[in-house]
Amino acid sequence: MRNTLVVFAAVVAVAACTRYDDGLGPDPDELGAPSDLTYELLPSGDPDFPDGILLRWTDPGDSRIESFVVYSRGSTSASWSRRANTTSGSFHDTGVPHLQYFVVSEDEFGSESRASNTITVDERNRLPSPNGLTSISLDQAVQLAWANNGRLADPTLFWYYRVYSTTYDLDANLCSSVNWVLEGSTVSEDFLVTGVANGAPRCFAISTISIDGHESAWTTPRHDTPRYDARNVVVSALQSTLSTSGFRFEYPGSGSLGTVTAGDRTDLDFRIERHSDGTLWFHPVRAGTRVALYGNSTVTDLTSIDIAPLGGYSAVPIEILPGFAYVWETQLGGALQYGAVRVTHWQRDYVILDWAYQSDPGNPELKRTRTRVL
Repeated sequence: MRNTLVVFAAVVAVAACTRYDDGLGPDPDELGAPSDLTYELLPSGDPDFPDGILLRWTDPGDSRIESFVVYSRGSTSASWSRRANTTSGSFHDTGVPHLQYFVVSEDEFGSESRASNTITVDERNRLPSPNGLTSISLDQAVQLAWANNGRLADPTLFWYYRVYSTTYDLDANLCSSVNWVLEGSTVSEDFLVTGVANGAPRCFAISTISIDGHESAWTTPRHDTPRYDARNVVVSALQSTLSTSGFRFEYPGSGSLGTVTAGDRTDLDFRIERHSDGTLWFHPVRAGTRVALYGNSTVTDLTSIDIAPLGGYSAVPIEILPGFAYVWETQLGGALQYGAVRVTHWQRDYVILDWAYQSDPGNPELKRTRTRVL
């Protein structure tokens, strides 16, 4: 370390009036030098072009200090240059940072102290991007989750994750390349994006940030579309209570979603009927409304209902089974719309169900699992 300081003294002496370090050892009159210089890169979303670098150091508390001088260079073979003067114990250098920095104290005569330690912006501290980004469509929200490989690659270097989003064109199957925004940051491998419009597709991507601000590459972008939903809705059997035995996902122009109404209407998506053996059945009603059983086993939650299946729909009544899920394909304004129902409770006279509805025409997302690339 002593040899390094002598080298810095020789370089910096060209730019200063006097160096307190004469190479002969500590001097009681020597100007106090800054110490403990650290750096933090400021992520921009592009791992190769951070927004800048933030330097911090410890002020020695010498009353003769008028300012601190920041020196930097772009490579280990380049000459040091005087980057800036500041009176604080930190400095924000905007744009792509130089490779190395050190700081000295300066008095009113322009004389400088010994150099602080030198920091090197070390790209080896960059962590990998997270794997396995998944999402769950919610009502005006999207729940994101990903693998912990970025953190576990080196837990001592891990700091946090950044979450980005942009608009998604469902018809063109493209994430917008110009509208990316920062949704937020988190130290866990999940993030809830809220305040998102239902029926408005968005793309999401995640990066890993190291303790010195290095940003990883992004995950493969994933798109998702929030959709309307409701829990614990009671729909009666037609033979029990006619006025609450019908259901429609959306009445266009009215703003009504998930309407429970009379089962003798002809504009329903379905009504519930009790057969002679006591079983309850979903009966599709209006033209263009068809239903398909979602899988062959029960599902644990409404969010387990994935993308609407491509086929298997029928206008034939289907038996209602507790814990099972059903996906509905309906016609609205000439476009296909998709809804889903999970039966949570079954009794002779009524059913309690959860429902979800995708208001984006032609969009089969109820909880998307497919990934899309830019």
